Amino acid sequence: MSLAIDQTLMDSVCAIALAAGRVIMDVYNTDFAVTAKSDASPVTEADQRAEQLILESLRHGVGNHYPIVAEEEVAAGRTPVVNGGPFWLVDPLDGTKQFVTRRGEFTVNIALIEDGLPVLGVVHAPAIGATYWGSPLGAFAETGGGAAQRIACRPLPEKRLIAVASRSHRNAETDAYLARYDIAETISSGSSIKFCLVACGKADLYPRTGRTMEWDTAAGHAVVRFAGGEVTTLAGEELRYGKPGFENPHFVVRGAPRAP
Repeated sequence: MSLAIDQTLMDSVCAIALAAGRVIMDVYNTDFAVTAKSDASPVTEADQRAEQLILESLRHGVGNHYPIVAEEEVAAGRTPVVNGGPFWLVDPLDGTKQFVTRRGEFTVNIALIEDGLPVLGVVHAPAIGATYWGSPLGAFAETGGGAAQRIACRPLPEKRLIAVASRSHRNAETDAYLARYDIAETISSGSSIKFCLVACGKADLYPRTGRTMEWDTAAGHAVVRFAGGEVTTLAGEELRYGKPGFENPHFVVRGAPRAP
């Protein structure tokens, strides 16, 4: 890791995520319209306004010129060339289905990638007042209006694991994967909050066997990574970024490895 990730950068990206969250909530509290993108996924004014704020803030307020791969930009055919260097991954509103149904489990995701791995990530859930972030400075959370607290994954137990699964995308493959383990409880949740439950030690395992894109996972991956957990393919290789098409393979998020 060669990028200088200091507190100033971390604070700036957190501030951008919080500002995007305020824009999202402004729309959330109105009678907003929902349209469909070419892949039939929903999109709202909140997605578009939040992404525009994030793009402008990263380009003009952070002080670097790394490419920005953002969900709505890519959907509009504007995908920058990454070329193996550092780049940003942005999902301005992860969990649009949760937003549309007013469930509250949606997030702003901003991550910085270097050498194929997330070296900084912020996950902000504006409707529930929670923010999680991870970098070489550590992993932290602010929830319920309280002060920032350092967070850590708990060691993966051998039995009675707590799993988390997608509220909208759970399928038979997910159930088959979980059947390999002694699961005491399965929590259903939306968006990248699932990563954060593992990072906080509230869950041990999150398998995802449906289609995801890199901007869906990078910020949560950073939080888990710097909280001591891991995000791997089902074959056990660390999930990496900057892949052709920016599409992920199936993956699993795990808590901290057990001590030998």
